[in-house]
Amino acid sequence: MRDRITYVGLDVHKDGIVVAIAEGGRRGEVREYGRIANTPAALQRLARKLGQEGVELRFCYEAGPCGYGIQRQLSALGHECTVVAPSLIPKRAGDRVKTDRRDAASLAKLHRAGELTAVWVPDPGHEAMRDLVRTRLDAVRALRRARQQLSGFLLRQGCHYGRPAWTKLHRRWLAGLKFEQAVHHIVLEDYIAAVEAAEARRDRLTAQIEAMLPDWTLAPVVAALQTMRGMALVNAATLIAELGDLSRFGNPRQLMAYLGLVPSEHSSGASIKRGGLTKAGNSAARRLLIEAAWTAQLRLCARYRKLARSGKPPNVVTAAIARELAGFIWAIARRVPPAAG
Repeated sequence: MRDRITYVGLDVHKDGIVVAIAEGGRRGEVREYGRIANTPAALQRLARKLGQEGVELRFCYEAGPCGYGIQRQLSALGHECTVVAPSLIPKRAGDRVKTDRRDAASLAKLHRAGELTAVWVPDPGHEAMRDLVRTRLDAVRALRRARQQLSGFLLRQGCHYGRPAWTKLHRRWLAGLKFEQAVHHIVLEDYIAAVEAAEARRDRLTAQIEAMLPDWTLAPVVAALQTMRGMALVNAATLIAELGDLSRFGNPRQLMAYLGLVPSEHSSGASIKRGGLTKAGNSAARRLLIEAAWTAQLRLCARYRKLARSGKPPNVVTAAIARELAGFIWAIARRVPPAAG
């Protein structure tokens, strides 16, 4: 049985990892270990060297662009590894010095004190689905940008359609436009081609999501969410891919706070001041819920009308409906078990 615990803080970068060690115990030594290459072989050597003589290793590093490969490798080697939420790391007021060595040492010390907040680590299959839905979101943004660029060009040329855009009638109108300068026809054709390519990319990725969904362990949860108004297949799949297993939230208020759908607060003494939404956590999931709130269930529509009649601004009412919608989603996900993976 291991008789000592060593806490290892990793400041991870693309090419290297700065390592710091905090010995177990309240007053254990905190020291810099050094810098290693960010490769599986170097990480394995580090774990083997530090884990000698019955030492239990507990690693931690900040969530970031390098992903979860380090966590998976260390877990496979039998070590505990926590991926930390960067925005929730405690910071001392007045600390203006930031270096890789100080960051690694701070992570090790805070991990030993139990002051770090872990993020949920998806399995490789879930991460693949999340990458796919995020790629589709990128395609949707690219389509929106291509359409805006075309609309901007037409506006500069004094061409106004005046009716809902991107319908069959609108496309026929675009095909019949005439310009004095021949080069403007080339510009129009190029913008239209960009819009059509973006639409094809979006539709292709949508079909891929639909094709992958039956083999996903959280497909039953996605199917259950589609019983709600405003939750079509792609929206439900994107929401669950971003949020993951909702059973990790003990109550709906935790999910609402995670989504940043709760009011901010700054209170001191007898003074209580509440501001706008915290907008913490996953922005893509929060945006989906806000959009779904506009077409929510009948009960929530009645709630919307009641809040609107009370004089609250539309954006505040929509955020309140999205918060209630998150509660429904939490309850549904708790009742629908994932498929065997």
